Amino acid sequence: MTDSNPPAAVRVFAAGSAGCVADLVTFPLDTAKVRLQIQGEGRTSLEGQTVKYRGVFGTIVTIVRTEGPRSLYNGLVAGLQRQMTFASVRIGLYDSMKQLYAGSADNAGLGTRLLAGCTTGAMAVAFAQPTDVVKVRFQAQVRLLESATGKRYSSTTQAYRTIVRDEGLRGLWKGALPNIIRNATVNCSELVTYDVIKELLLKNHLMTDNMPCHFIAAFSAGLCTTVVASPVDVVKTRYMNSVPGQYGGALNCAATMLIKEGPTAFYKGFMPSFLRLLSWNIVMFVSYEQFKRGFLRLQNCLSLLML
Repeated sequence: MTDSNPPAAVRVFAAGSAGCVADLVTFPLDTAKVRLQIQGEGRTSLEGQTVKYRGVFGTIVTIVRTEGPRSLYNGLVAGLQRQMTFASVRIGLYDSMKQLYAGSADNAGLGTRLLAGCTTGAMAVAFAQPTDVVKVRFQAQVRLLESATGKRYSSTTQAYRTIVRDEGLRGLWKGALPNIIRNATVNCSELVTYDVIKELLLKNHLMTDNMPCHFIAAFSAGLCTTVVASPVDVVKTRYMNSVPGQYGGALNCAATMLIKEGPTAFYKGFMPSFLRLLSWNIVMFVSYEQFKRGFLRLQNCLSLLML
């Protein structure tokens, strides 16, 4: 077993661990993205009021000033729970799924890679959707420093319980359809871009299989993913954060946004999305490659000790 082809268990555990590291580093940017994405969804009742959040860093400063720095990490526990299930499946099983679809072929084609990315992205949502709903709800809620006004949930466990009590088990799977579409899109653009760029760099002997190569491939993946996935991401965020009955479904949510706010609404929070996905991809893929090698060496050491 080589460093470039570790067993599935190593890839799954390495992907979950790398996803958690990336979330810890980039979570404030994700919170800013969510706040910008949901801003304006109640425009009819907020007519004439000034825009609260402006720009990525302006949003972060406003949150820190009005709610305290801890609010930047609202939903972190659910976010880490999400990554341990979500990243493990969508990233950790990608190579296995690619090999399955490729069959006896030596090299997987672009179509095979896209199909593998769609499959693991959809599978990941099936496991991690409840954690994603709770994470988005926490990031969207506003907690004023002087009071608990507007605070929907006080803890991760209480959020799960409240959602089930008020909305039923279906509430934990709210937005599953746009999330499946989003994550199939994200997985295809993110993993396939990383996979193809890394392969091109190595095959043409432009770089060796080490950190600079992983950095450039991850940068390309982050840029491509933001452009492709932003519209679906905004709809997913709006719908998952909505109160019961606000929208008739994901398509109704998208139509409402288009009618009330125009097509630019689908790219709300684009800059924090770009900064977050760019930094997330770089941290995650670089960590993932290092974790794969570290866990594989640990596994080999343990195997030798047991002989």
